[in-house]
Amino acid sequence: MARVKGGTIHAARRKKVLKLAKGYFGSKHKLYKTAKEQVMHSLKYAYRDRRQTKRNMRKLWITRINAACRMNEISYSRFIDGLNKAEVTINRKMLSEIAISNPEAFTKLVNVAKDALAGSLTKKVKEVKTTAKKEENKETEDLSKKTVAELKEMAKEAGIEGYTSMKKADLVAALQ
Repeated sequence: MARVKGGTIHAARRKKVLKLAKGYFGSKHKLYKTAKEQVMHSLKYAYRDRRQTKRNMRKLWITRINAACRMNEISYSRFIDGLNKAEVTINRKMLSEIAISNPEAFTKLVNVAKDALAGSLTKKVKEVKTTAKKEENKETEDLSKKTVAELKEMAKEAGIEGYTSMKKADLVAALQ
């Protein structure tokens, strides 16, 4: 039987590595052995740095927010605490964008945080929010505890079309 050479496959593998190494300095883009080592290192760095980029961006956002907070005479930690107490949910990326592009809106957010820290959010507002959440939870809990037959009866009374072929989750969503 004739001997089969692996020249084409081996050459393709080398070509692929050298293509990835294009633009590297010195022999790292010409010689296969050094190019392979550098490509392996580069891929490791790329993997690591995709995670580090996320950390660095969060640091940058926090730095920008802190700078804008200091201009409004409040510290970053007090500002974030005030937003949490005021139940304002906005991520740090958006806060930094607001701080850069719209300082007036950021000042309003700072005032909301300061009011929440001072406790000027009235008890009525908090009570209304909590009662609304409780009622919403009761409705969802009550509907999820019922059987499919009971839900279909409720859908029939509510006049929902196509309730006979609906699954339980669809019935609960339609009834809400």
